[in-house]
Amino acid sequence: MVDLNRRGALGAVFTGAAAAALPTIADAATAAAKPAATWAKGVEGQRKADLGDGTFLNPILAGDHPDPSILKDGEVYYMTHSSFDAYPGLLIWRSTDLVNWTPVGPALKTNVGSIWAPELCKHNGRYYIFLPAKFPDNNTSYVIWADQIEGPWSEPVDLKLPRYIDPGHVVDEHGVRWLFLSGGDRIQLAPDGLSTIGKPEHVYDPWHYPEDWDVEGFSPEGPKVTKRGDYYYLVTAVGGTAGPPTGHMVIVARSKSLAGPWENDPKNPIVRTTDNSEKWWSRGHATLVQGPAGDWWTVYHGYENGFYTLGRQTLLAPVTWTKDGWFEVGGGDLSKPLPKPKGGKVGPHGLALSDDFGADKHGVQWNFFDPKPGEHDRISRSGGVMTLKGAGEAPSTGAPLIFVNGDQAYEIECEIEVDADTRAGLILFYDRQLYCGLGFDTKNFVTHQYGIERGRPANPQGSKMLMRLKNDRCIVSFHTSGDGGATWKRFDRGMEVSGYHHNVRGGFLMLKPGLYAAGKGSARFKGFKYRALA
Repeated sequence: MVDLNRRGALGAVFTGAAAAALPTIADAATAAAKPAATWAKGVEGQRKADLGDGTFLNPILAGDHPDPSILKDGEVYYMTHSSFDAYPGLLIWRSTDLVNWTPVGPALKTNVGSIWAPELCKHNGRYYIFLPAKFPDNNTSYVIWADQIEGPWSEPVDLKLPRYIDPGHVVDEHGVRWLFLSGGDRIQLAPDGLSTIGKPEHVYDPWHYPEDWDVEGFSPEGPKVTKRGDYYYLVTAVGGTAGPPTGHMVIVARSKSLAGPWENDPKNPIVRTTDNSEKWWSRGHATLVQGPAGDWWTVYHGYENGFYTLGRQTLLAPVTWTKDGWFEVGGGDLSKPLPKPKGGKVGPHGLALSDDFGADKHGVQWNFFDPKPGEHDRISRSGGVMTLKGAGEAPSTGAPLIFVNGDQAYEIECEIEVDADTRAGLILFYDRQLYCGLGFDTKNFVTHQYGIERGRPANPQGSKMLMRLKNDRCIVSFHTSGDGGATWKRFDRGMEVSGYHHNVRGGFLMLKPGLYAAGKGSARFKGFKYRALA
């Protein structure tokens, strides 16, 4: 059995082999400056996997889309990911070719904690998401359900599974439902999937890597079970989710019974980053899925070399079944274009991140970080203006509005107006202890850096200004305009943020762009613009 707290074991400090395996800032800059291939450009110049010539270049979902759980539902695919402290959470994505994806909507509105590695499945015509959640004083797993993928989704039902994460749903040959859990355990589900029967039982001892490999820790997690022919195939991640780039990996075992015995693949691991020079690091947490033409693929996640700040991104690789009944994962290190899955219908991809605030994109784009009950009531929209009531005294004590993006370089821009005794601005936010950005009140600017509020130079522009934040491969700069954009002035504070990530801070999060309002009054935001940079 695995102790749930193992994921936070590194905390804010990493040492030994983990530190040795991590790149220096210079290494990251070199990797970022020499891209191995070029993506297609989607909406707002955002990078897009589909190259338009029958090939694609990973990632299929750029930015923080970790622990992918994928469901084939007829000719349509749905996928969701760990959403951690972002609410509304568990955004569901839709595709008809496994490469191009569009958002459906969020499934989880009630804050039950930090959401890790969900499982999206369908049973007897009903959709389910099993989700581990962590509060400081409560660790458990919940289930939510819906009769339509668009919702409405139920409120979370507590399955009372402390000390476990990463549930994987499977139905045995007798129609009995099971959840496979971290550490090689399983537990039976009631027929309706809303409660458990009995206690967890240990059924699998995962394959163990050689002792001289650089890993974060054994940590068997992410069990996903697929039936093919006479065998159940149990795909598991070991080696730790982050830490050394060579740590996280994918292993597989098979059995003719869910109770075992399980036979480990003699070729384990079937996916692993083997060298720090590779494009994708810490590759793991895989799920098998059948393609539109009946062939097989796997989705898993990885960190992009030089861009830990973007979080773990969703990757797609081909699967080939071998004569001995095992399978191999192709695509190499995924640094080069691959042939697209055959037979799919090409659809649109992505989401425009610019927002005129005419429609409600809360949960599809914007999320509050760890919101309190009623947090959504801080937002109102009218005439193309979003008004956000202040909360706390700074991003560290409030709940900023943030979103996921996937570009290595980009800029955001917005017109902001503040009431008296109110501060607002644009930020890059990891968590309440690690963020950066620029804000202002009617008299002064406030510089946010390292998760604290630093310089407060005079603000000659008063209560209203245009503000622009540029993140060019982890080099951050700010510009402001007091005349509607006719002239811009660069703010005299630049930042380097390549260290704002999990291996420094913990939490498995992403450095997300966003905006905030703090203090006693409100701030008004108009004409939010996003643009990817070359």
